[in-house]
Amino acid sequence: MSDRPRLLPLLGATRHGARDAMTCQYRCGNACDHPVPNRSDNPYFGDLVDAEVSRRGVVRAGAAGALVLGFGGAVAGALAGAAPAAAAPAVPGAGEAAAAAGGVGSGALTFRPIPPNKLDTLVVPNGYDHAVVIKWGDPVVPGAPAFDAHAQTAAAQATQFGYNNDFVGVLPIDRKRALLVVNHEYTNEDLMFPGFTGQDALSVEQVRVAMAAHGMSVVELERVDATGQWRPVRSGRRQYNRRVTALATKFELTGPAAGSAWLRTAADPKGRTVVGTLNNCSGGVTPWGTVLSGEENFNQYFVGGDGAPEELKPKLARYGIPTDVRHPSGSRKWERADERFDLAKHPNEAHRFGWVVEIDPLDPESRPRKHTALGRVKHEGANVIVARDGRVVAYMGDDERFDYLYKFVSDKKFMPGNSWVARKHNLTLLESGTLYVAALEGNSAAEIDGTGKLPSDGAFDGRGRWIKLVSGNRSYVDGMTAADVLTFTRLAGDKVGATKMDRPEDVEPSQLTGKVYVALTNNTDRGRAGKAAADEANPRNLNKHGQILELVEDRGDNTAETFAYSLPIVCGDPADPSTHFAGYDKTKVSPISCPDNVAFDATGNLWISTDGNALGSNDGLFATAVEGPERGHLKQFLTVPLGAETCGPFITKDNRSVFVAVQHPGEITGASVENPASTWPDGDFAKPGVVVTWRLDGGPVGS
Repeated sequence: MSDRPRLLPLLGATRHGARDAMTCQYRCGNACDHPVPNRSDNPYFGDLVDAEVSRRGVVRAGAAGALVLGFGGAVAGALAGAAPAAAAPAVPGAGEAAAAAGGVGSGALTFRPIPPNKLDTLVVPNGYDHAVVIKWGDPVVPGAPAFDAHAQTAAAQATQFGYNNDFVGVLPIDRKRALLVVNHEYTNEDLMFPGFTGQDALSVEQVRVAMAAHGMSVVELERVDATGQWRPVRSGRRQYNRRVTALATKFELTGPAAGSAWLRTAADPKGRTVVGTLNNCSGGVTPWGTVLSGEENFNQYFVGGDGAPEELKPKLARYGIPTDVRHPSGSRKWERADERFDLAKHPNEAHRFGWVVEIDPLDPESRPRKHTALGRVKHEGANVIVARDGRVVAYMGDDERFDYLYKFVSDKKFMPGNSWVARKHNLTLLESGTLYVAALEGNSAAEIDGTGKLPSDGAFDGRGRWIKLVSGNRSYVDGMTAADVLTFTRLAGDKVGATKMDRPEDVEPSQLTGKVYVALTNNTDRGRAGKAAADEANPRNLNKHGQILELVEDRGDNTAETFAYSLPIVCGDPADPSTHFAGYDKTKVSPISCPDNVAFDATGNLWISTDGNALGSNDGLFATAVEGPERGHLKQFLTVPLGAETCGPFITKDNRSVFVAVQHPGEITGASVENPASTWPDGDFAKPGVVVTWRLDGGPVGS
């Protein structure tokens, strides 16, 4: 009998293509319907088991009505306390737990994979349970009012859990408590406001509600008994709880571009303080216990690009902001509540978004910062590793068709420990350093024909180098100052000949091996007329399923300027000959489409969440070993409800809990509060939320 989950007949409503038109409208301003912002001519880097779903195999479990396949078993044994949130540097001896499980990155994944489905609930494997931790409108700040969909105010939303949660980070405080840090990427007014008839009909107060629903939340959690379940604390001061919003939170700009002419506005003539953060997508937890958050599709919030100064228009266009009156920008109508979103009046305001944000969850009084030294792009997120020499390296992707992969190497070295001196020092690590962009070449370029057929050497692989863009106040790009490079990083990448990639989203280094994994989500423009065709790193034309890239820095040194790369996973239905799973038997792997975020468990296994599954089923979370004989044995761990995207994920350091964010459930054209396409999680209308999954017998997840 084959172990590979079959593509079963799908249950439930139909989705429109890989991603619903409603999601495209609200999440990224229909980016794929607009011209590709990168017009440069740089070289192109990217132009279940026979599972049974039966009445006996699917039962209800938990107050939220979760679906669990073959639910069974009892909670047994006490769990070990959570490890510190900060990941240790990748040094010898760091992987004892992984070695005990069979080697770093090769921990056993013994759960039975679930089948693809279209069920309007969250589905997890046999022997697991899950619970909703927190959802849109739940109280965050002490004293927050109860949520009332019919009486929403900006003041209330600024104290409640925001909308469309994306990044999830969990930072342990002690054995029983932790801080949940979550991004709120965007809002969908169709699914938020009863009686919604269009953006133009929104009141100014409703626009302000949407602004308050963006940003981030910090929520103190407590472990439920001795299980892998977590919930918001029910008593105590909850002194860490905090909302960061696009409406009112002030951010400090740091680094070489702070104070430059590009960042000065009438409201901030010094160019050092920004109000708000928006479209925060993914992120990462730093080794010093802070959280990084990437500002992504900020372009859609601005209008008036056609009225901006002529010399600025090419720069705005490179970031996807229309500058032609025939193609008006902005669909959010935020300029009705705050005129700074009108670029005809405030042309520099757009330059104050698109940065990597750092927030210190342990200090609720601290001002979050935007680090200009890491460059300005449509950041999916940023993830940090401590290199052998003690400097820190942040890896980043620019989530756009044909855009680039970046890394930042700090000037200063990481200081271990939790002393006040170490903490103060480490909070400055991302303020100065060197920013690079990647260029790649394939080993078998002549054999790549766009079909996904492996070349004669048996692998999609090659070499790459990191091109230096700027170091401190010194620019390495002709005709651009350091402030120019950091504010218009895409243009700098164009000038130095960076390699075009297919929507590089999450980029994460393994803390155990130092290898770096990149989620390349898709690019259906590959091979079209006038567009670049397939290359070794993107071996299929009209690529709708995406792939995972593995990057190995030379000498195992994350500060190196050269590297090797390969594609261990080329996504899609394993029955499709164009797919590839590191050479593993494809009859035993799960179908996967559109990888978005990646994460690692304590043994170094790679977990992959998806966004926009082009195979027709709900999005989900998958896991695979990346080393040893099980490398490429990809298994589907969960699926999210109808219309939703799987975000996060985050696996706690004790390997007892898997957190995911369920973003935009029920986001299907024609849906509304009164006529929802999904009723997850409360049975009335759809609400985004964060979910935790754990093993019923108390064992480590995955194994």
